[in-house]
Amino acid sequence: MPHPAPAPPPTAPHGLRRLAFGGDYNPEQWPEEVWHEDMALMAEAGVTMVSVGIFSWALLEPAPGAYDFGWLDRLLALLHEHGIRADLGTPTVAPPAWFYRAHPEALPVGRDGVRYAIGSRGAICHSSAAYREAAAAITEQLARRYGSHPALALWHVHNEYGVPVSACYCDSCAAHFRRWLTARHGTVEAVNEAWGTAFWGQRYGSLDEIDPPRTTPTVGNPAQQLDYARFADATMRENFRAERDILHRLAPGIPVTTNFMTALSQCESVDYWAWGREVDLVSNDHYLITDGRRTHVNLAMAADLTRSVAGGAPWLLLEHSTSGVNWQPRNPAKRPGEMARNSLAHVARGSDGAMFFQWRQSRRGAEKFHSAMVPHAGTDSRIWREVTRLGADLGLLDGIRGTRTVADAAMVWDWQSWWAQSLEWRPSQEHDARERADTFYEALYDRHLTVDFAHPEADLSGYPLVVVPALYLASEETGSNLRRYVEGGGTLVVSYFSGIVDADDAVHPGPYPGVLRDVLGLTVEEFAPLPEGGTVRLTTPGGPDLTGDLWSDVVIPRGAETIWSYADGIPAGRPAVTRHRLGEGSAWYVSTRLGGPDLDAVLERACADARIAPRTGLPHDVEVVRRTGSTGTYLFALNHTETDAKVVLDTPGTELLTAESATGHVAVPAGAVRVVRLDS
Repeated sequence: MPHPAPAPPPTAPHGLRRLAFGGDYNPEQWPEEVWHEDMALMAEAGVTMVSVGIFSWALLEPAPGAYDFGWLDRLLALLHEHGIRADLGTPTVAPPAWFYRAHPEALPVGRDGVRYAIGSRGAICHSSAAYREAAAAITEQLARRYGSHPALALWHVHNEYGVPVSACYCDSCAAHFRRWLTARHGTVEAVNEAWGTAFWGQRYGSLDEIDPPRTTPTVGNPAQQLDYARFADATMRENFRAERDILHRLAPGIPVTTNFMTALSQCESVDYWAWGREVDLVSNDHYLITDGRRTHVNLAMAADLTRSVAGGAPWLLLEHSTSGVNWQPRNPAKRPGEMARNSLAHVARGSDGAMFFQWRQSRRGAEKFHSAMVPHAGTDSRIWREVTRLGADLGLLDGIRGTRTVADAAMVWDWQSWWAQSLEWRPSQEHDARERADTFYEALYDRHLTVDFAHPEADLSGYPLVVVPALYLASEETGSNLRRYVEGGGTLVVSYFSGIVDADDAVHPGPYPGVLRDVLGLTVEEFAPLPEGGTVRLTTPGGPDLTGDLWSDVVIPRGAETIWSYADGIPAGRPAVTRHRLGEGSAWYVSTRLGGPDLDAVLERACADARIAPRTGLPHDVEVVRRTGSTGTYLFALNHTETDAKVVLDTPGTELLTAESATGHVAVPAGAVRVVRLDS
């Protein structure tokens, strides 16, 4: 008889019955007597889980094949004694010095041929056979020793793949890349076709002639660079799978994760759609980027993106900061209440907990000025008081575990398209896919819409509105998918320079915008990007006039109607914003860069097509998000302003943080959060 298939691994931390609350715990930096003080403080703060062992390879294996688990045995026993679950790391992000001394070839090489040195973290050539063998060995040792430990809740493989180095350009990677090309393309003739090597005489006679896209005198082959980005991402994923499979085999029943960095402001070298399919539980690290923009919008966007990578299922915030970080040019402290508001914003958008880097602030090392749950100031500090308050509040919200966030609209996003668009020699170097995604997301946020992100070929039929802010690379299936969506009654909004090339960065045959011509009902005769600082004026009967910048298109309608026209510039008198009625739905095209009120004017009309009513009565920067599931429906109201606000309730309920009944509305003080469990 065939053996039954093994049960799939769980998708939530094993044995954790509450929301996850805690942080990276690095007790090896402290004398053991401090560990007992930590246990008492964790109990005071309401800590439920900590991440351990992430950077401990040199301690666990101080010499090749010689292991010292004594300190980790004592630590896990102590955590178990105090009822704290462990997210146990495989420490493969930081190989020991003895490893690099024996295998200097495992250090990555940059495009310029310079090999990195040890002394930091993440300095790994992911094609190194020696690294793979050593990583597998330490992972197996950990799995055999701790796979059934009563404190173990979750395996944490590596740390932040893709940061700070994703691609290596050494000779080992060259050989690995050739094998990858054989698997992807088959033959050298197919590679020549995919890369268009007839241009500039780059044709190869053998796969052995192909190297990584190292530094060249001028711009290199764009399709080769795109394939190499895919290869680098896939190679990291191979290493993750190798460790994951060891853990699944030796410790069944314990889920495996690795901490993503999905925010477009933090990591661009990882295709998280592919990675999301590999982990048992999607987890993420997020840090506020203090570049002058509204940080809470970036947070919401990252949380929505993480939830979408998880397929809408609950995920876990594994790292964020209690206050300032230390690796940006300027690192402001968080304002009073901001830490809790950040944490609960992630929870509102799908996280089943809020974890931090780190538990106790380090005295030494590169991140000694990075904030922590226990700061250098100790427990008589604002941060500690806010930590203990947050732990108590999260303890009141355990009922939301397993519920799902409800979305109002979707945004199409693709990392591989971002990689392709970011290559050299595009019509305008200022056109930035991330900027378009940020701007469209902020516009939807300001209309109080919760957003799912979707792969270009995903089923979109459940969304009344789908926006495509930047999709330079789009397959034939993507074009068909978007057409089916519109014909079925959906409303689509597409921004310029989308649908242009295929998976090999080859321009689709015929006029722009390639595979999106039919759904948009138009062609683009010519791109007309603007000079630095240039603008164009858009007009429509009855107004309002709009102002675009950076880009314009010469648009030829092929069934689409003109909503706004260019009043000046090269395309003066031609369509600037169009709507194409197709089947039961409509497709909008925005051929210039709009932002703020100008973009909102277009989205207002698109929302009307989608029958999404304006969310009147909600103040600017008061965020309302719902989670729902078997335990009920929960409304999160987050006030990011300095003024008290009221949020209207369609259904009465109980505010969980104050235990007060809420009928008609819930009052949300300035800078505060309220969570209402609505009556069924």
